[in-house]
Amino acid sequence: MSDSPKPVSRYTKVIDLTSRAQDAARTENVSKDLAEPDPALPPVTPDDLPPAVRRAFDATGWPGLMPVQERAIPYMLDRRDLIVQSRTGSGKTGAFLLPLFEVLDAEQKAVQALILTPTRELARQIHEEFEKMKRGDARTEGLQAVLIYGGVRYGPQIKGLKDGAQLVIGTPGRILDHLERRTFTLNDLQAIILDEADEMLSMGFYPDMRRVKRYLPRKRQSYMFSATMPPKVRSLSREFLDDPGFLSLSVGQVSVDAITHRYYVVGAMEKDRALVRLIEMENPDSAIIFVNTKRDVEYLAQFLHNYGHDVDAISGDLTQKARERVMDRIRKGTLRFLVATDVAARGIDISDLSHVFMYDVPQDPEYYVHRAGRTARAGKTGTALVLATHLDKRNLQAIGHRYDIDMEERELPSDEAVAARVGERLTVVLESQMRDKSNIERERLARFIPLVENLAEEEPELLAMLVDDLYHQHLHRPTDDRDADTAPATSQEESRQQRHSGGGGRGRGRGRGRRRD
Repeated sequence: MSDSPKPVSRYTKVIDLTSRAQDAARTENVSKDLAEPDPALPPVTPDDLPPAVRRAFDATGWPGLMPVQERAIPYMLDRRDLIVQSRTGSGKTGAFLLPLFEVLDAEQKAVQALILTPTRELARQIHEEFEKMKRGDARTEGLQAVLIYGGVRYGPQIKGLKDGAQLVIGTPGRILDHLERRTFTLNDLQAIILDEADEMLSMGFYPDMRRVKRYLPRKRQSYMFSATMPPKVRSLSREFLDDPGFLSLSVGQVSVDAITHRYYVVGAMEKDRALVRLIEMENPDSAIIFVNTKRDVEYLAQFLHNYGHDVDAISGDLTQKARERVMDRIRKGTLRFLVATDVAARGIDISDLSHVFMYDVPQDPEYYVHRAGRTARAGKTGTALVLATHLDKRNLQAIGHRYDIDMEERELPSDEAVAARVGERLTVVLESQMRDKSNIERERLARFIPLVENLAEEEPELLAMLVDDLYHQHLHRPTDDRDADTAPATSQEESRQQRHSGGGGRGRGRGRGRRRD
């Protein structure tokens, strides 16, 4: 009986995404530019907290400290710069608010702490928690926090600052506006906290944050909290923090090598627009979108293109010239989204890929492993998102069980949630452009304020048209190539048919597909 050779995998590189394998990778691949605080401090209990912090904790009514609070608070009380990787909902807001009650002085009518967040909603949540905590002590009830974010009038914000707020919570763009207008200063700042740093970068705040840095005093404590730790976040930490320690609340190791697996159950005829919602919410710099058939490659690429996204496609039907054109964009980093089948995507490598979208549940379970393995490489984090029909759900769960992958089912974000996120993102762009206007340009545009106010009341669709064009011009093109305007690599006849039908004949309500001019 001869030994028969083991079957060769369809892929030359096998990536193990099981929970056990990822835990092993976390232990083995310790990030070179992030290190645990030295010396290490033991976790704290409520009884270990300083009196002011303990009273703030008691005011929350929490039964105890959460893990992120137990581990991060000792370093913040010790005034050490710190990076904390912790998922949303893990209790990180309490982790950075509670120590502030050892820092803030109600007698001093100046900004002593600054918290930067990506969205106004998060800023409001932080503000509410702070207001609850400060009621635990008569000596801290006099502390004032002011919310600073875009899309609202400046008047109430200016009043809060002039009244002597000790804590400022808000988005980088509007805070920068106030700093440049000299509405307040950061001369007395003791601590700055960057919350949801990865999300702030996806919202496009990085240039604003760099400008905010000019107003920060050299002597300060700096802290950063992030659910993931991609290269951009690490770069940000080097700019704002001084030799920070790093705490990972995922598995207790110093690694950031992890893939988040999420799936959404949607109707078969609603998947295209469901994908658009997820893209808008996640806003990745680049991603691969996997589909099961060549027909869907062509349809989906054109649909996303009509929606204004920078997208190209690759399938087995492409001519060599068309394939080389797509590959050239990938090599140059000027392509944001690639739609592909599993076979056509072999050998394609997009660096720093943060997201993989699976428009279909793969027919072969092994394909799921290889699709998801396109992200979270070389110690980075990544996200794999799957659109599954009700019929697909059982197959997807079987894949998770087979490969020991933790898959989280999520509700699809609502149209209202997407609109709010898009609106905040666009406000960042508008306020950034406004800051760069000269006095004469501001005088010139003032002529149109009455017209805009009238249109907003009488014909809001006209304003919406302009805003939509601006959004797609600035936020739907690839990060490194805002001038790229290449259509997907479908045939000319198919492209014409799909343009006239709004994206193709598959799915409901194709409506008015649009092309970018």
